[in-house]
Amino acid sequence: MRLAYLTAGAGGMLCGSCMRDNTLAAALIRQGRKVVLVPVFTPIRTDERDVSQSRVLYGGINVYLQNKSPLFGRVPAFLRRMLDAPSLLRSVMRWAGETSGAVAGDLTAAVLEGERGPLSVELDELIEAVGAFEPDVVHLPDVFFVGLAREIKRRLGVGVVCTLTGEDIFIDKLPAAQRARVLDLIRARQRDVDAFIAVTRYYGDYASREFAIDAARIHPVPLGVHTDDFGPEAPRPRPATFTVGYLARICPEKGLHLLIDAFSRLRAEGRDVRLLIGGYLGRPERSYFDNLRNTWRRAGHEDRIDYRGEVDRAGKADLLRACTVLSVPTIYREAKGLSVLEAMAQGVPVVQPAHGSFPELVGDTGGGLLFAPHDSGDLAAKLANLMDAPEETERLGKAGREAVRSRYSDTIMAQSAWRVFEQCARAAGRIVD
Repeated sequence: MRLAYLTAGAGGMLCGSCMRDNTLAAALIRQGRKVVLVPVFTPIRTDERDVSQSRVLYGGINVYLQNKSPLFGRVPAFLRRMLDAPSLLRSVMRWAGETSGAVAGDLTAAVLEGERGPLSVELDELIEAVGAFEPDVVHLPDVFFVGLAREIKRRLGVGVVCTLTGEDIFIDKLPAAQRARVLDLIRARQRDVDAFIAVTRYYGDYASREFAIDAARIHPVPLGVHTDDFGPEAPRPRPATFTVGYLARICPEKGLHLLIDAFSRLRAEGRDVRLLIGGYLGRPERSYFDNLRNTWRRAGHEDRIDYRGEVDRAGKADLLRACTVLSVPTIYREAKGLSVLEAMAQGVPVVQPAHGSFPELVGDTGGGLLFAPHDSGDLAAKLANLMDAPEETERLGKAGREAVRSRYSDTIMAQSAWRVFEQCARAAGRIVD
């Protein structure tokens, strides 16, 4: 069986969905599966070895221009290919995050319209390129691409699978008119997809309700992390000073301001605590971070807070090894939670808000505590509890490490996902070897 796995780049940003897709594809390839990882919109960024092909399909520049005017669809093919050059896409699409909600909503709707919309030229080229691999199953990156399924199935005779990966945060930011239009299109076009993969049970339930997807077509495939380069499974040394880590994009949605406030409360109690921060900082969020940094400097915490910037794979492992506990106190309902699993894999317990995927992940692993969402006082109290009970902190870290390495590995994720792909291929009448 052959799988063409489409993954959507995030304009030069390290993105959890890209990283999960790359980890999954790499694990499938190691298992001897016939898989090609195809980036769409922009190249992907990941902190592991990138196994995606170099050519980008359905490139963001061409998509944007063709949505603006059908004349751009008549541009010679060689010029469109030039606009899909990875280096150009990386340079230009890093500004995509500053696009207005109305423009982003209109562009998303155009993608969802598929063969009926203004991007039919890009869809034709994508199908031709993917078809050259002779796949039995095509994977779509998220529900924003379900509009491609009907034409892919008609022309290639394949099964189509789509991953549900946390689209809600984007949809909820759209202006009311664009949000309603996008949801209507998702609910209409999701019927063309044969099966959906949910990264958590929480998000599968959410997608079933909000996108009108029959729950029987949604298959939970637990997240998996690659841990071979994270060091031995033996317990790690405990940091000399209680150190709280934050490992995520720097933005209000991830809740760094709540963690800074909780940290300040602990310091006001005279507690010996440090804070390590690692994560991508985009241009739109610089003023947010500058305000936070000015706040902790005025409070006299500068020698206690270490911002390490965006960290690579080795830097991530170093940051986690230096932490006693990790907290990414998102203010939205997170669909995934990769950084939580990565921390647990290192034996680092977590303190997370009791919403989204976190009750599921913490409850299943036993690797942390939950606090009341949006409540920095309760977050500080939970951190203080762990400071006062080092044996409990060590127990939670051990439980999380054992659970992740036994149930949330990339190998297990790949095996679970492949069963869904095989089922979809058989339903499409393809031969599964």
